[in-house]
Amino acid sequence: MKAERRWRSWRPAAGPLFGLAAVLALFAVDPELRAIFFSGSNAKLVLTQTVIVAVGALGMTLVIVSGGIDLSAGSVVALTGVVAASLLVAAVPPVLVVILTLAAGALIGFVNGSIIAWGRMIPFIVTLGMMGVARGLAKWLGNNQTVNPADNSLNLLMEPRQPLQFFPLPPGVWLAAGLAAAMAVVMSRTIFGRQVFAIGSNEEAARLCGIPVRRRKIAIYALAGLFFGMSGLLQYSRLTQGDPTVAFGLELEIIAAVVIGGASLNGGSGSIVGSVIGALIMAVLKSGSGQLNWPTYMQEIVIGAVIVLAVGLDRLREWRTGR
Repeated sequence: MKAERRWRSWRPAAGPLFGLAAVLALFAVDPELRAIFFSGSNAKLVLTQTVIVAVGALGMTLVIVSGGIDLSAGSVVALTGVVAASLLVAAVPPVLVVILTLAAGALIGFVNGSIIAWGRMIPFIVTLGMMGVARGLAKWLGNNQTVNPADNSLNLLMEPRQPLQFFPLPPGVWLAAGLAAAMAVVMSRTIFGRQVFAIGSNEEAARLCGIPVRRRKIAIYALAGLFFGMSGLLQYSRLTQGDPTVAFGLELEIIAAVVIGGASLNGGSGSIVGSVIGALIMAVLKSGSGQLNWPTYMQEIVIGAVIVLAVGLDRLREWRTGR
């Protein structure tokens, strides 16, 4: 019985794991590429590139599983990166900078969730509007230019020490892994996680079962905003500056990672492990195609085709299960 429950909890990640193995096998065919691609330095680079999308995908998984969508993620990442840099320029202690930056992301998510839950508005429209608002706030706060604080301890989060070796990994990689493990437990072992799945599967039935749907939706979007804020903090650390123009289209990469990871855009299914693997698949594709010197347009075509394939497989899975 325990083995069966364990398999049931890992089954949603089986497809993404197979996809990751297939992508790795594809780049292992060429002997010259294999020597470079499977080196410790490249593995470190891929993991570092995965972090920002993966952390954002933790929040987006909550939103998509609940039957929603958040198109403001990229703009929130840019805004919170500028918030962190601006606070550091103002000589705010780094620990307080982290708290205030995460709070800024959570506040935007709270506003999104409140409008969606109490205004009964479509998440696509609300978060599309917030995308513009957050981007505008980032440009206003940064005065339409980058914000460059002095060296500080937050810069170490994504610092690639000893880049020619796999270890040590940047602290941001370990932070992302820890957050993913914690959220996997939340989604699979807590009442809150079960309620998120219930709302996404059938919102009206969840309401009739006594789940406070409105309050849960607000909490879901606020928590997602907190993760987007964390991605913004990591983005700042990687660039060592706050740039209001970064992360254009990042929300699409984050959504793609969640969908590739097995989540349904109709809500009710998905997994944290699958979303992280989805982010890793995209990073591996970018790294491998870059080392093969594929032109940028070819990389975009390949990644776009993978996203469409993932959605197609999701629809096939729903058809087979009768959803």
